[in-house]
Amino acid sequence: MFSYTDPREAILDYDSWLLGQKGAWRPAKVAEGQRHGKTVVARIDGFDDRDQAATLIGAEIGVPRAALPAAEEGRYYWSDLEGLRVVQSDGSELGVLAYLLETGAHDVMVVKGDKEQLVPFVKDRVVLDVDLEKGVITVDWDWD
Repeated sequence: MFSYTDPREAILDYDSWLLGQKGAWRPAKVAEGQRHGKTVVARIDGFDDRDQAATLIGAEIGVPRAALPAAEEGRYYWSDLEGLRVVQSDGSELGVLAYLLETGAHDVMVVKGDKEQLVPFVKDRVVLDVDLEKGVITVDWDWD
């Protein structure tokens, strides 16, 4: 499997997962697992042979939000940012944060408004403020 946790094998810290397929989620228990190169391998209880495991190809893995640690000060879970309004420091509206991309150098916000814009998520230089309560990210970004 491919894990988005950092480090990749941190997904194994959660012994109970949710497996998503075709819009439905079901609980799953991790029997064992380990990092294997750039991926992670795991055995799920009840999936004891290759044919059973093959039914999970393409499945998504999730964990209950309550199982995640609280975000540190100034750090955010992407899911908390998606859907927030993105505004310029002068109050002009850029749009809504649709999703984020990991590029290596820094994360990038994909903002959908009158047009789609890519805005670097660089705290204190581009991203001036994130107000989760008000649902607003304030940026200083000249996208022309």
